Amino acid sequence: MTTYKNLNLGTDQVTTRTLLHEAIPLTGTIVSGTYGDENIKNYAHGMFQSVYDYPYLSSSANHIFDITVGVGANSTLYSSVSNQKSKKANLYNQMAQVLMGYDATGSILRFDQDGNIAGGGTKYDDAMFFNFARLLSKDEIKKGTFEMELGVTPTYAQDGTVFADRVKITDYSGSTGYLVNSPAGEYGVLYATASAGTNVLAANQRYAVGLIFYQAGVAVITGSIFNDVARGGILNNSHNHVLFEGPSSTSEAFEAVLTGSEVSGACDNIRNRLYNLQFNNTIELNSSIYFCRLPNNEFNYSSNPTYLSQSKLVVKEFSTDMPVAYVTTVGLYNSANELLAVAKLSEPLKKTPDTEFTIRVRLDY
Repeated sequence: MTTYKNLNLGTDQVTTRTLLHEAIPLTGTIVSGTYGDENIKNYAHGMFQSVYDYPYLSSSANHIFDITVGVGANSTLYSSVSNQKSKKANLYNQMAQVLMGYDATGSILRFDQDGNIAGGGTKYDDAMFFNFARLLSKDEIKKGTFEMELGVTPTYAQDGTVFADRVKITDYSGSTGYLVNSPAGEYGVLYATASAGTNVLAANQRYAVGLIFYQAGVAVITGSIFNDVARGGILNNSHNHVLFEGPSSTSEAFEAVLTGSEVSGACDNIRNRLYNLQFNNTIELNSSIYFCRLPNNEFNYSSNPTYLSQSKLVVKEFSTDMPVAYVTTVGLYNSANELLAVAKLSEPLKKTPDTEFTIRVRLDY
């Protein structure tokens, strides 16, 4: 006969939440150098570009992130878009409605520079989007760990010289200053500081250049990081704005590439400026811990058929000996006595009437 012992959910069960983190370093050579373009996948729909850690036709390739660009209808560049205008507008609207949501009138909210949507302020109406694969970001990007370096040398030659001057983009106050007014979860403001080179940004200045959505695993960055102050950007006028390879193989400013190139062409230019990218991901591990208590007067007998031989306990040499049982397994049952989970002990525990145990069983999910 099998005996079941009921758990007191008030005293015998507790739930815990543990956050595990992994460091995710992605060097620019993986994105734009090591494999040429063999690890870059473009699609017939032309909506975004996927980046893999190996040539994407390889069976060992892992999807890292997607890049795309969007131009909203409120952007000063919208009327100048001459290539894939509807797609760029749709991409902006799609990302905005998922990450920012809608206002009281049902209109899509625009990306806000400081997150204070009700207060108005500067909006990001044309932006680059980095959508990280769930394989890397897991449950969320750890707040305060995001870091991206972009080359801002004013040339479009892709020979490594574009990284002589760099800006570093981080979620500077993400661990404590994140925002929660997004349907996609928590997000923080991305700030740019000078990383390498001279006269790139004003000394000790920090500029808001985007947003990072932690649970969604999406970074939204404005194109102003590639323009000088005279063109509405953040770079020093003495540094000049960054040049890219335009649709006709001519040197163009970022806004010209954004309006005149296809999405894949704009993504190529952005990707070839990526010097370094790193963050820590977060894995949320929820656990239910059950304290299975074996008092001294219980579980001293086994229902295993081998426990008896010729109507005698095989573990007793004399009739006066105390009964002995060995605990090897703990089973968790529901109210209908249906087995739900099994826990195996690392070694058998000897149970006698003068001993008692509390076995801690942890169920992770």
